[in-house]
Amino acid sequence: MAEQTAASPAAADPYALSPDDVREAPTTFRGRVRHLGPGLVLSAAVVGSGELIVTTSLGARAGFVLLWLVIISAAVKVWVQMELARWTILTGKTALRGYGQVGPKIGRVGWINWLWIGMDFTKMLQRGGIIGGTAAACSILWPITGEALGFPSLLVWTVLITAGLVLLLRGGRYSVVERTAVASVVVFTVATVSLALGLPLTPFGYAPADLGAGLGFLIPAGTVGIAVSMFGLTGVGADEMTTYTYWCLEKGYARWTGPDDGTEQRARRAEGWLAVMRLDVLVSWVVCTVCTLSFYVIGAAVLHPQGLVPSGNDMITTLSRIYTDVLGPWAEYLFLFGAIAVLGSTAIGSSASVPRLWTNTLGLLGVIDWHDVRARQRTVRLLTTLFPPLWAVLFLFAQEPVLMVQIGGIGSGIFLLAVVVAVWHLRSTEVDRRFRAGRWTTAALVLSSAAITVLCVYTVLEVFGIGFGG
Repeated sequence: MAEQTAASPAAADPYALSPDDVREAPTTFRGRVRHLGPGLVLSAAVVGSGELIVTTSLGARAGFVLLWLVIISAAVKVWVQMELARWTILTGKTALRGYGQVGPKIGRVGWINWLWIGMDFTKMLQRGGIIGGTAAACSILWPITGEALGFPSLLVWTVLITAGLVLLLRGGRYSVVERTAVASVVVFTVATVSLALGLPLTPFGYAPADLGAGLGFLIPAGTVGIAVSMFGLTGVGADEMTTYTYWCLEKGYARWTGPDDGTEQRARRAEGWLAVMRLDVLVSWVVCTVCTLSFYVIGAAVLHPQGLVPSGNDMITTLSRIYTDVLGPWAEYLFLFGAIAVLGSTAIGSSASVPRLWTNTLGLLGVIDWHDVRARQRTVRLLTTLFPPLWAVLFLFAQEPVLMVQIGGIGSGIFLLAVVVAVWHLRSTEVDRRFRAGRWTTAALVLSSAAITVLCVYTVLEVFGIGFGG
């Protein structure tokens, strides 16, 4: 899966379509699996912030009663993601460019672009929380201090992790991100799912009645904020949908499809690479759903009965109780290694994707020429150097990883509705009827859009204090 070439001075530009770069799509399941990747990068990013931190915290606070929301959150958004990626592969355009095509425009870009800019400032808090969570896990596992200068271990690890992110990603290679994502997702998914399935054999076991009680479509008092945040963070969020289009382009799906020359050969290639993308999305969805349910069940079964809710810099210590209370003290090391892997992969995913998104935004605003490969790569490298330290400073100032991640989730949840609007506009204006989703997939997209609309309106009303009572 890591065989693809990322953008580099000697490689083809993944954001430009040329007849010279076309490639026939695989026709067998095995061949399609060999070309997966963008979805696994997405899974690594989602599992770190949403599942490990917010979903487990929600289970710890609410018990099994919000299990229904976990399932819906993981299921409804994937259809919007698939439709946006379909448009990208057929047109070769990035999501942010597509958002700019949805009027009205404010200056050089559309209103959705400005909404994205606003959302991304809230997501900076989330990314700081991810770096802080990784640093906290490292600090517990390998406590180091600069005693002579009075530096605490958490500060030292925050600096080291931030520097590591910058050094690892300054080259801007997609393949580095993909390999890291695949390894971390496999390791931590296996460990977490195994623990969730094994809980009934421990003192923290759960019964079918507990799972049934979680399907009652209730939101208990005191859990609205974290529930709304979880909907924005778990499964595929608005920012992940946006980022997914860039990974599809850098993987090569659009470039291998080639420009639309109106020929039947190009149409067949498009159908082939769209089939690969759908499989990629399906695998990502399965991974995210399984991890989400596992983390929630573990939080509800292990932490909730003990009244333990992860918060502040004690988040990692509290989350480690998931393992130590079930398997014994030795399991803390197992959890910490896993937490570092999954949070670290999320930090890598964010540090790789956000500079690309902001570079594209600067191009849309006319600050740089996005189509100038050297200017684009230079800007991506610069922002890769600047963003992780900024996020780290935000964490060191707030030192509330759970709250920081939740704030980012609420911003993502609100932005999700704008993405739905963009997807329907782009689908109707730039996707040929031949390539539009079939009857059942379209029905799923309609239901997904309706669910997102209802929950996003609910989010806005709750955030601005216009509740529904109870």
